[in-house]
Amino acid sequence: MANYYEIRHTVGFEETNLVGNVYYVNYLRWQGRCREMFLKNEAPAVLKEVQEDLKLFTLKAECEFFAEITAFDELSIRMRLDELTQTQVQFTFDYVKLAEGGEETLVARGVQRIACMRGPNTNTVPSRVPLELRKALAPYAGAGISPKALYADAA
Repeated sequence: MANYYEIRHTVGFEETNLVGNVYYVNYLRWQGRCREMFLKNEAPAVLKEVQEDLKLFTLKAECEFFAEITAFDELSIRMRLDELTQTQVQFTFDYVKLAEGGEETLVARGVQRIACMRGPNTNTVPSRVPLELRKALAPYAGAGISPKALYADAA
């Protein structure tokens, strides 16, 4: 089993620039889409909390580019848990171009850090990463993530 959460994407013309390669802002959009689909598919209870008072603030989003991609390229966007603190989560994203015959090329790598917050907009305060989210992230945790950090509230 892979230690990453994956979404697949076929690049469309609307995601390219005048030169024909993918416009950089789309990589950040795909990070957000991967994170959203993870919540929908792996942590629906957290989505319910977001509808109540949990806020997931993006503190940092970045991407480093290694190769160009163009319309109709097939991509795998692979998300891993990179770091977990009491109130924050950091993900890494690998953008992998998939070719016929199973060949894979890493075309970009991204990082996104979020903070969990609760409360009204006028009084939002940091909040612990929900246990449901930590449990859902466990299969995608990097080697540096302590199982104790993932399940601190499980008892």
